[in-house]
Amino acid sequence: MKDKIVNFVYRIATSGKRSRIFATFWGALLFSVLTLPFIILPLYVDRHLSLPPFLSKPWNSIVSVPLMFIGALLMLWSMFVFASVKGTPVPFNPPPKLVTTGPFAYSRNPMTIGLFIFMFGIGFNWGSITSVFIFTPLYIILSILDFKYIEEPELEKRLGQEYIEYKKKVRLIGFKTKGI
Repeated sequence: MKDKIVNFVYRIATSGKRSRIFATFWGALLFSVLTLPFIILPLYVDRHLSLPPFLSKPWNSIVSVPLMFIGALLMLWSMFVFASVKGTPVPFNPPPKLVTTGPFAYSRNPMTIGLFIFMFGIGFNWGSITSVFIFTPLYIILSILDFKYIEEPELEKRLGQEYIEYKKKVRLIGFKTKGI
């Protein structure tokens, strides 16, 4: 199944411009549909379980605003770098060449790291225990699995040895953690 998904993404990413643009819309929509529940559901779970906010005002803002700012900044910086080489964040319409500048010099997926930081900021802002300690960590795990088992094999297939060498030099999360 994994190979079928990798091959599907590869076929679209290497197809004509019209197909890539069409797939970009659907890919962005799918990403939104899969991501939004991890942001919205914690509010309902917290209410259903009658969990109190774990940070009171103004501490929730003191913690959350810098996190949301840093996360948004990292996402926007990454998107700007992709756009400068005529690519999108959607794997169906990637940049035509390997991007190793800007935040990509420090992390293989800085856009997603920015989203993780932003999601933590939202959770702290809402004082949501389940957002900060369950939903965002679960989203991070699922995203890393997707990146390791779907996106990276497609990148290796499309970009070859250049991407394999890049993987050796730049960590997925930008830290010197072994094996990630």
